Amino acid sequence: MARVEVELPDRIVNDIEQMVQQGEFVNEDEAVEKLLQQGVAAYGPVEEEEDAPGEDLFTQSTAEQQDPAAMDDPQEDDYGF
Repeated sequence: MARVEVELPDRIVNDIEQMVQQGEFVNEDEAVEKLLQQGVAAYGPVEEEEDAPGEDLFTQSTAEQQDPAAMDDPQEDDYGF
């Protein structure tokens, strides 16, 4: 297991000590390890996407299709009533 040395603000150290005193953790080492694990799990490294297009195949095939009735700018046609 790697050993890491960090400097923490007094507020965080006090919070960790309080959690240990309340019995949430056995000792400060366990508290720091568990809290770091939770933080890494929540904000963990972002997996890089494979070399794939930005959209899925369905979106790509329908991206240029549009329902004529839903067009914002109706086009003139030769039909009239």
